[in-house]
Amino acid sequence: MEKIKVGIIGLGNRGKGMSMLVAEHENCAITAICDEYQDRCDDMKEKVAPLGHDPKIYLNYEELIASPDVEMVFVFSAWENHVPAAVASMRAKKPVAFEVGGAYTIDECIQLCEAHRETGTPAMMLENCCYGRVEQTLYAMNDDGFFGEIVQLCGGYNHDLREEVSMGLVNRHYRHRNYRNRNCENYPTHELGPLNVLLGIGHGNKFVSLSSFSSKSAGLDTYIRNHPDRDQTYADGKWAQGDIVTTILTTEFGQIVRLTLDTTLPRPYSRGLEIHGTKGWFSQENMSVYSDADHKESDHFKWKNFWGNYEKYEEKYMPKLWRDYLDAGIKKGHGGMDFLVIDSFVQAVRNGDPMPIDVYDSAIMMAVTPLSEQSIKNGGAPVSFPDFTAGIEQRKSADGKYKLF
Repeated sequence: MEKIKVGIIGLGNRGKGMSMLVAEHENCAITAICDEYQDRCDDMKEKVAPLGHDPKIYLNYEELIASPDVEMVFVFSAWENHVPAAVASMRAKKPVAFEVGGAYTIDECIQLCEAHRETGTPAMMLENCCYGRVEQTLYAMNDDGFFGEIVQLCGGYNHDLREEVSMGLVNRHYRHRNYRNRNCENYPTHELGPLNVLLGIGHGNKFVSLSSFSSKSAGLDTYIRNHPDRDQTYADGKWAQGDIVTTILTTEFGQIVRLTLDTTLPRPYSRGLEIHGTKGWFSQENMSVYSDADHKESDHFKWKNFWGNYEKYEEKYMPKLWRDYLDAGIKKGHGGMDFLVIDSFVQAVRNGDPMPIDVYDSAIMMAVTPLSEQSIKNGGAPVSFPDFTAGIEQRKSADGKYKLF
């Protein structure tokens, strides 16, 4: 089978890494690349040349999408361009995969879904964390009933980004303008994607309401003042984004999901995944499992003895996808999950299969951002969660579980 002619939009820091994975994919031929900055385009053209690619350069993404030399599109650009580029690709009848990040309005989420319904063009969010080794093992444990009925899930994007945000103007990074002007749960999908799989959100279960709360913004000002090489004009107390944002979502089945955004204070990286079920519990912070099957009630006093015990459960439950991946040799990108998410999109397009993470899954995750912004502005007041999948019966299952993988 001939390689698919691929166009890539967005060649910043994330775009560079993901583009190289596309360049290494045996079924992809990069025929076009686009960024608003010429130097990024020139650099990428040079990097992919040794792998046999000779892409044409565009500075306007609409021209790339319209090109007859492009059959499939990857969108790695800034957050605000994800929906416009994805919608334009769908209307051009070109399958599109786009990077993660929250939407700016609920209307954007609706546009994404409507473009797919009207055109039937495949579109997928590249939420790599849905493909993580730990996350996929937890799906298998949950499907086996290990956790019983899930009552609460927790997750977070806990990542010290002070350097990246404060140097955003120098490095031309979109986070700078977002943190200056918006206060919201701006990056919900890394934690929420796997949680949605575990709860079957959008596939028989749904979110009902959202409440979001924000702390003050102090971390970036302090960081800039403590680093004389940073632009001191931005230690001005005018960062809109709060240091900690906590979001609570409720589901139709009576569960609670708690999300945390923590990116402007000193801390180690963590996605903080926790599962609280009627039969068992899991914590990603110390990779520990606690269950009725393996522990007595009195064992809660000895919790530290179980830290790191997740490995024995992985030996039993790790799914075939990851066992095969380990046998074949893990590819690059965040422990290998970047390759898996790209490959799943490419293979779904080639085989005519449904998108593993489709526009409705994407809209649900992206909607958290504008809803959280609205709730924070109103002092944490609950807001209703839109049902983007209303009337789409084929997505529902009797037990509320969604077999994504």
